[in-house]
Amino acid sequence: MTIRIFLADDHAVVRQGLRALLDADPEIEVVGESADGRDAVRQVKQLKPDVTILDVAMPELNGIEAALKIHEIDPGIGIVVLSMYSTREHVVRALRAGASGYLLKESAVVEVIDAVREVSRGRKYLSAKLTEELGDGFLQTENAASIATPLERLSGREREILQLVAEGKTSAEIGRDLFISPKTVDTYRSRLMAKIGVEDVAGLVRFAMQHGIVSGG
Repeated sequence: MTIRIFLADDHAVVRQGLRALLDADPEIEVVGESADGRDAVRQVKQLKPDVTILDVAMPELNGIEAALKIHEIDPGIGIVVLSMYSTREHVVRALRAGASGYLLKESAVVEVIDAVREVSRGRKYLSAKLTEELGDGFLQTENAASIATPLERLSGREREILQLVAEGKTSAEIGRDLFISPKTVDTYRSRLMAKIGVEDVAGLVRFAMQHGIVSGG
């Protein structure tokens, strides 16, 4: 049976490289791709692939938040998060968002086929390097669940607004994106600052970069 894949990464070269690898396998078909998380969620809702590969650092909506929305739409869609981040925090956030696989970009060429196959069978997959660093039992729910992350203090809407603020969007632009008023955006932003203990937008941007909500590059 063919494994239907949706691929989301904001770098065209990365998408093209992964697509070439996946398309070369006769049992895998790439049915769609996207450069941002919000569009990825829309397309996945329509296409219903077997497995979605999501880069963490995407504009509009990062891969972990996109994973959460996709998992809510259809828990049967397997999710592999593709990331340059190898911290416990990022792995835990991805697993809690509904991902079954976490693949480091540095090893994606070697491991992406294995990751897709495992996740399509309902199993979990962690990059070999992470398995070495975090231990074989890390994927067990009790291990991941015991780790708290700073972003847990924020609601899903607050995390969305945090990303858009960090990307430099105005309250009016964010309001249009999320179908809420600029005043409501300002209220969320003030609440965000209070929750994470920063006093200005620059502090929000630093926080977003430190926790991989936006890329520092």
